Amino acid sequence: MSSRQLTLLDYATIIQTVDPVHDATDPLVIGSGIYPSQPVNAHASGANKPTALDFFAGSGLATLGLSSEFNVVWANDNSTKKAAVYAANHGPHIDVRSIEDIRGAGLPASALSWASFPCQDLSLAGNILGIDSGRSGLVWEWLRIIDEMPERPQVLVAENVVGLVASNGGKDYARLHAALAARGYQVGALRLDAIHWLPQSRPRVFVVAVRSDIDITCFRDLWPDKWCHPLAIQRAAALCDEFVWWRLPKPQARTTNLDGLLDAAHVFDPPARREHIIGLISPAHRARLDSHGDGCVCPGYRRIRNGAQVLELRFDHVAGCLRTPTGGSSRQLLVHRIDGELQTRLLSIREAARLMGAPDSYRIPGSYNDGYKAMGDAVAVPVVRFLSENLLSPIVMRARAAGAK
Repeated sequence: MSSRQLTLLDYATIIQTVDPVHDATDPLVIGSGIYPSQPVNAHASGANKPTALDFFAGSGLATLGLSSEFNVVWANDNSTKKAAVYAANHGPHIDVRSIEDIRGAGLPASALSWASFPCQDLSLAGNILGIDSGRSGLVWEWLRIIDEMPERPQVLVAENVVGLVASNGGKDYARLHAALAARGYQVGALRLDAIHWLPQSRPRVFVVAVRSDIDITCFRDLWPDKWCHPLAIQRAAALCDEFVWWRLPKPQARTTNLDGLLDAAHVFDPPARREHIIGLISPAHRARLDSHGDGCVCPGYRRIRNGAQVLELRFDHVAGCLRTPTGGSSRQLLVHRIDGELQTRLLSIREAARLMGAPDSYRIPGSYNDGYKAMGDAVAVPVVRFLSENLLSPIVMRARAAGAK
């Protein structure tokens, strides 16, 4: 047996050893070649669903969101730590090769190809190097693979940060849009914020492309619906020759606040660290915090303002957008008021997972930073599920009924 392949028995044995929360010695993250290089054809439980491929799959939350409508039969991510999370929850069909080493001719036919490609060069918080730069430019490798497939998927989805449409005057989005259109796809973009489903502010752009041989008349609007086509989308659309305003129902109002997702078991910071963190709160935010009674919990991030580090809090019962833990300031803090006293702590991994819509049964092997990165670099589950149930799956079902291949 190749060192890159696992039998199902080997896989089951490994999974039994995984701590469902934190296990830094998890055998799934040891070494770089323990995942199968050949795709698994289908899961038995999803044999009748249309199939999907998940590129840049990370910890598997997009796969989880798609799973109610699609059977994800192959996934790819070159991070073995993220792949460990994926495999612990979805099985051994994750390929850990670099996307540059993958060839489309070897992949299974699929109705849908999903790609949450890297955001570093498009993020408004970064250097905005653009869609042709080293990390975000890997989206072109995804399209190269699509070109190599004997039969192109009926639907493509590219997901990224809002900077995809807002940075560089929308030109990055226009480049991607034109590339998809040139391949025979009808293309449009939506902005969906996880705050509609979860107590986390997390706006993301979803570029949806459908093959031109599929009738999409009933899935498009004549005019943009502002709830999912805000001004940044509209400005980017103006740079494109043809733009599809995808029709989506507005979701029902969210009923869960941050307080409802907190872990009952947690450890507060020791006094010295607590006093340091509390000392970072600005006078204005401290006054607002003091006006709240016992039981309040406020999330916050450390930021640099006027050359000094401060802790900026939110008071709307919503967490800030989860990030990857590249530095101390990127990890979200919680400030509790209990019996008139302030207590501080980091957001736990399980809380981060809940903020992404992952169930408590979702396994997250690895260290704290591994788990935080796995969640902070993912796609919110209910957002993917909403898009899948209300647009992607209906399109594929309509194409099936019409006999499209």
